[in-house]
Amino acid sequence: MTTKSEIESLLLLMDDPDPFIQESVHNRFKELGENAVPLLDEFRVETTNKDDKKRVSQIIHQITFPVLKADFQELLDRGVRNRKDLEFAVLTLSRFGNPTLRIEEYQKKLDHFAEMVEPTIRYRLDERRKMKQLIKFVFEDLNFKGDTDDYHNPDNCFIDQVIRRRRGLPITLSMVVMFLARRLEMPFFGVNMPIHFMLNYVSDKEEVLIDPYDNGAIVSYDQCYFFLKKNNIEPKPDHFKIASDIEVLIRCIRNLIHSYERLEQPQRVADLKELLGLIELYE
Repeated sequence: MTTKSEIESLLLLMDDPDPFIQESVHNRFKELGENAVPLLDEFRVETTNKDDKKRVSQIIHQITFPVLKADFQELLDRGVRNRKDLEFAVLTLSRFGNPTLRIEEYQKKLDHFAEMVEPTIRYRLDERRKMKQLIKFVFEDLNFKGDTDDYHNPDNCFIDQVIRRRRGLPITLSMVVMFLARRLEMPFFGVNMPIHFMLNYVSDKEEVLIDPYDNGAIVSYDQCYFFLKKNNIEPKPDHFKIASDIEVLIRCIRNLIHSYERLEQPQRVADLKELLGLIELYE
């Protein structure tokens, strides 16, 4: 066990130039393990010093990443075979950015969102109107939007932060829709198009492409072809196939790697590549 005063003392000792002292502090944090995380997190929240916040975040990450990696390995052993598995996997991945995250808290938030919209789509609506109602609910009523101000912010890649901030990337906004659609038994899927992840609604009567980054606007395949060509990508039929759940998870991690590369945080990049390497063993 540890105390707040010990944590504060250890953090002060980290400034000591003596390598022996620094190693002793590192070993003590390693010995304390996850028992130190709540107090470290409390200190991180309370301090106004940006350097202290950054340093404490690094310590928390060093302590918690081995546990996260083991949990990630366990969920991969069980398999990511459906939308429910994917939801648990991306919430587990969110612990990379928020080690104290309670997964069930965000599952309940998604449950609540689904309960809010369910009465408006269950009755007296045809399939297309149900589809439009869910899109309206997410992008208008809940006000989920693409983050056009800080696109590469890692928070846009973590589903818990997207739910909290109502801002995200095309893929994380798509997952919000897909996770609600699972609860409502609606046929929304992800399309792993290069550069820009898309949503696909597939009913018995029609198939609709939806741009999650444009407030859920319905788009045509011609528009997507033009977009790819404009970005020097030759469109291929594979670009418009429904993505598997494991493909969605892989893209989430690659997006995070790109974000942390831009922030010049090589250790975070290396750790994410470890997680990516675990997944690639199961492909």
